[in-house]
Amino acid sequence: MVEEEIKVLLIEDEDFDMRRVENTIKPFDNRIKIIDVVSDGKSALELLDKKRNAYDIVIMDFQIAGGLRGDLLIKKIKDFDTALQIIVITKMTVNITDYDFAHSLIEAGAFWYCTKYPGDIEEYIYQPTDFIMAIFNAYERRKLIKEKQKSNQKLNRNVEDILTNKKIVGISETANKLREQIARFANSNAPILITGSSGTGKELVAYNLHYSSGRKYENFIPINCGSIPDQLIESELFGYEKGSFTGADKGKPGLFEQAHNGTIFLDEVSELPLSAQVKLLRVLQEGEVEKIGRTEKVKVNVRIISASNRNLEEEIKEKRFREDLYYRLNVVPIHVPPLSHRKEDIHYLIDYFMSEFSNDMGKEMPVINEDAMKYLIDYEWPGNIRELKNLVQRLLFFDEKLIDSFIIETALGKKIQSTETILSTDGISFKSPEGILLLKHMERNFREKYFAYVRQRSESDSEAAKKLGLAPPNYYRMCKELGLK
Repeated sequence: MVEEEIKVLLIEDEDFDMRRVENTIKPFDNRIKIIDVVSDGKSALELLDKKRNAYDIVIMDFQIAGGLRGDLLIKKIKDFDTALQIIVITKMTVNITDYDFAHSLIEAGAFWYCTKYPGDIEEYIYQPTDFIMAIFNAYERRKLIKEKQKSNQKLNRNVEDILTNKKIVGISETANKLREQIARFANSNAPILITGSSGTGKELVAYNLHYSSGRKYENFIPINCGSIPDQLIESELFGYEKGSFTGADKGKPGLFEQAHNGTIFLDEVSELPLSAQVKLLRVLQEGEVEKIGRTEKVKVNVRIISASNRNLEEEIKEKRFREDLYYRLNVVPIHVPPLSHRKEDIHYLIDYFMSEFSNDMGKEMPVINEDAMKYLIDYEWPGNIRELKNLVQRLLFFDEKLIDSFIIETALGKKIQSTETILSTDGISFKSPEGILLLKHMERNFREKYFAYVRQRSESDSEAAKKLGLAPPNYYRMCKELGLK
């Protein structure tokens, strides 16, 4: 295995001390290489600027010639590369317990220092073995810092990619206000309650809040509270210990533990049973989780963002939601208006989704003619942005380069002017540009329209599931398969 070379810049203005440094590292010249030697701070900075990434270690005399020296020179060197490690040799002190001097060097950015005394050692630098060990340790520290910088760069790119894919699209006052609120509240640890109709983009706002915050490198865990059966919600959120109930052959960390130092997003928080609401209140008040089967509480540091499409004040009156929990969750309120209140964004949203889906499908992006675009802007969009997104995706299956109002009406399965019903006697079309549809495709079209019809007439996913005669997890899974989630 070839050993890595440690490249050194030496800043020393006395030939005597320069020779002592060279003699000290000579037994290790297969690993440690003095690449350049300069005699003043200004020349050192010019060389660092000219030959970036050329050195791993800087060995410098603390009292170098010229005005640029000492702590100031150390700080200037660190400005070029925070991973560069600096070893100081100095005449400033003979006392190896001079903690104030050592502290000032560390504060400036030095890795290690040694005194030039006693003066009767002429061939080697004082503390030669410590000096060599410091060089090797400093190099290892540089490698660790460089690896961390690479990891942070990757994390930053991932965060930027997420924010690009989850951006708030639009030019309306509503879109601008949402972006402004996200920027203002992202770095607060206060609980946030996002309200708005189904399909308006509440989860999108939650994503942006997390990935714009100081917690962006930690977990973001979204959970739809209406998609988990009541008897399982507590074990999912708070976890359980091994042997706490029949079948618990091993312990399980809850979602709050998994979100430690990050963010948990409780969508449809009004669907939480009252027993889980009590435990959630404790997390908010004490920062503690009560795990099933454990007497001691588990400390967690979690930022809570919740969302609801219901009127929680009405839920409180009906005794379905705790008032004290509501006030704990609603410290910072954000309301997301329906798409019908931001019609100036519709054109931009259509272009955004059309471009996204066209790229994914490897198809040329079609053009929507002027009349058809007017129809889309005039439409009330009861399913909000989710409905618009699904419509755009559906339009691309028509394989038309020019989308007109007839194609849009066919894709919607109704006259675009009518918002009264989605399912009607003429709402399901057997016609298709591809000819007769396969039964499975026809069944999918029917399910998609019927699920959307029922959901728009329900207060929550749980209520829609009940109307359809489905368990909430099955309803949620089927919605995802149909592209409704």
